[in-house]
Amino acid sequence: MARRDHKQDGIGEFVKTIIYAGLIAVGIHTFLFEPFYIPSGSMVPTLLVGDYLVVNKFAYGYSHFSLPFAPDWFSGRVFGGMPKRGAVVVFRPPGDPGEDYIKRVIGLPGDTVQVTGGQLYINGQLVPRVDAGTYLDTSSGAPVAARDYTETLPGGVAHAILKITDGPENAGGIDPNNTPLYTVPPGDLFMMGDNRDNSEDSRFLNGPVGYVPVENVIGPAVLIFFSIDMRHPFWEIWQWPFEIRWGRMFHTIR
Repeated sequence: MARRDHKQDGIGEFVKTIIYAGLIAVGIHTFLFEPFYIPSGSMVPTLLVGDYLVVNKFAYGYSHFSLPFAPDWFSGRVFGGMPKRGAVVVFRPPGDPGEDYIKRVIGLPGDTVQVTGGQLYINGQLVPRVDAGTYLDTSSGAPVAARDYTETLPGGVAHAILKITDGPENAGGIDPNNTPLYTVPPGDLFMMGDNRDNSEDSRFLNGPVGYVPVENVIGPAVLIFFSIDMRHPFWEIWQWPFEIRWGRMFHTIR
């Protein structure tokens, strides 16, 4: 009668466990939740540079952008749903489909959107905002004083925005504080950053974002699971615990 090689069986079980764990991780990453990192200040004060987020990939169904490396195997969305106005979503912009962007959904298909005198109008109605004080934005390096407002979108989503000025600006030939009247095409979304004077978004139709097809949306950002301010060089290991923004961890995103 042959003896069982317990050592060989143990190695086989270990390898099998690693493979199963890898398949589960890939499945979660592909179909359920995916981590993302915030590299820029376009969504300050809602999101800060150095925030790490969890994105819900099944909230609006799946497109080919939901898959690793975004292989163009099919078009449209499977089990598709429409993002709600005010949602903070990760998407692939039409002008830069190899990169992940994050903005807030401002306009839905058929909506009109315009910024006049620095204030937002949706479907001809002024979107109310309430002054919440001064905010010192350091996301671009040197501190910049801005006004912090609470803006309430149609439908009731209230969120923070920053405004440095409501006066005329010239950014690539477009004044983001005095825009044309945009009409969101069918199947598209109008995106804006919460840091209104420091965001390349749908106000710049010739830029990388423009109108964003719903197909390009990966999912809503739902949770900050880690945050670090990176004030010190990476090699200063002793500073790491003091760079972690403990108060931002496990905060839901609105």
